[in-house]
Amino acid sequence: MPQSPDRIEYAVEGGHRLSGAIEPSGNKNAALPIICAALLTDQPVELSNVPRIRDVEALIKLIRSLGVEAVWTGPNELTIHAQVVQPTQLDPDLCSRIRASILLAGPVLSRCGQLTLPPPGGDVIGRRRLDSHFLALQQLGAEISLNQEIVFRAKRMTGADVFLDEPSVTATENALCAAVSASGTTVLRNCASEPHVQDLAHFLNRMGARIEGIGSNCMTIEGGRPLGRVSHRIGPDHIEVGSLIGLAAATGSEIRITNAGVDQLRSTLMGFEKLGINCAIEGDDLTVSSEQSKLIQPDFGGHVPKIEDQPWPAFPADTMSIAIVTATQCTGMVLMFEKMFESRMFFVDKLIAMGARIVLCDPHRAVISGPTRLKAARLESPDIRAGMAMLIAAMAADGTSIINNAQQIERGYERIEERLNAIGARITRTPARPA
Repeated sequence: MPQSPDRIEYAVEGGHRLSGAIEPSGNKNAALPIICAALLTDQPVELSNVPRIRDVEALIKLIRSLGVEAVWTGPNELTIHAQVVQPTQLDPDLCSRIRASILLAGPVLSRCGQLTLPPPGGDVIGRRRLDSHFLALQQLGAEISLNQEIVFRAKRMTGADVFLDEPSVTATENALCAAVSASGTTVLRNCASEPHVQDLAHFLNRMGARIEGIGSNCMTIEGGRPLGRVSHRIGPDHIEVGSLIGLAAATGSEIRITNAGVDQLRSTLMGFEKLGINCAIEGDDLTVSSEQSKLIQPDFGGHVPKIEDQPWPAFPADTMSIAIVTATQCTGMVLMFEKMFESRMFFVDKLIAMGARIVLCDPHRAVISGPTRLKAARLESPDIRAGMAMLIAAMAADGTSIINNAQQIERGYERIEERLNAIGARITRTPARPA
């Protein structure tokens, strides 16, 4: 069952080692654009391995408000039938909860020729510009006006040669959805190629689209092809896999991550190897042993190493918070360089209060020196990934920590306390007490 939208807090008893197998949920960042893309056809779309998380539930409420039928047919199975799409007023509160509401632009514009969208929300991790979305959709024939809301209109969408001014994941996804319905051929250059973008493109091809260059930064879309009924399984969440690797290492635990999607993990595994954390691959499973050196590997010449995020296939930005807290439990010094969001690093003050040795050089760079013994604290989850990082810190710390605003974590991690408790964690989930 979906979890309550009310404020949640976790009481986390630290110092316990975990043991057992855990399977990652479906990729949140694939499920959201695929749910929106299901609106491109008037035929039923059957999705499996859909994560039952807050962002998905909020998006389903939004598409239902457009007259679309969306029914959970199993714990993680969802059927969407957009026989009718009515471009009615979207709920501003729901849109403010999730950034994914912007992903409705391409599909609804293609089906209805218009959409009025309240400002999208999401994590507060710095400025998250929408310019790339607007520029791409304008080149495909959309007219966009901004006031209190964003108004999209298009009498006819036409293929074009589109160069994104940055390889934005969600702008790439919006452009893909618009391009498959536009008449003619679209060439999408400087586009994102993350696993979730690839999953969306494969989904669209299964619907009847023709997209070439999947996995590269240049895709060619033959638009205007009929789109029909499709069944599709969402791939595993590589960010959750990275979170579980960091959790196992920070707590000295042995965890087997099943159906991990190991072909998507090269950059993630390389990043953790710099921290002295190595994983064993067996088929599509990944095992993190409790016997890790956790010795930070210096660069050649003995220089302080650097872990930096970049667009795919480099180290994922959403794994940076996890790598930071993991590094506090490793021996040596490492520079973490977060390039994409100017506020994502600000959660490290919570780790410092727990005893971590971290110097925040500027909004994008932090130096971590470890290992340090963490002590329990009262924490606040500012966003999905920092919230998960603080949950890992609390599980590694001495004593019992309280994490307020834990519903932020549940926006991206399905039943996380239940699944971790099943392998030895001690997390109590309760409604937050009034301030």
